Amino acid sequence: MSQNETRALIERYFDAFNASDYEAMADLLHEDVAHDINLGGREIGRDAFRRFNAMMSRHYRETLRDIEIMVSESGVRAAAEFTVDGTYVATADGLPPASGQGYSLPAGIFFEVDDGRISRVTTYYNHKGWIAQVS
Repeated sequence: MSQNETRALIERYFDAFNASDYEAMADLLHEDVAHDINLGGREIGRDAFRRFNAMMSRHYRETLRDIEIMVSESGVRAAAEFTVDGTYVATADGLPPASGQGYSLPAGIFFEVDDGRISRVTTYYNHKGWIAQVS
């Protein structure tokens, strides 16, 4: 894919996220997508990605803003930096109790693209900063 095609693919990914359209997000992914979870392991496959998003949507309501996308010349890799604005709506295992706390923190994702689909999603954010905001 060209740089412009990859940029458009990543933009569609973020548009789907902000619309809470997790199925549209999954449709952009390679069947064997590698999903590296912040402070977690690596999950493989669209179905695992769907399960992760279902779990996340039970606990958090998030919107991403100030999204800046960078794409390699080859179009194979991309990265994005953005701000996550969210509300912690239901207590997640091992985390502080949820009571509708709001939070805002910088985050980033690294992507790989293969055959017109996203083949890797690696997310990073400051977990300790998030904990401080919701505690």
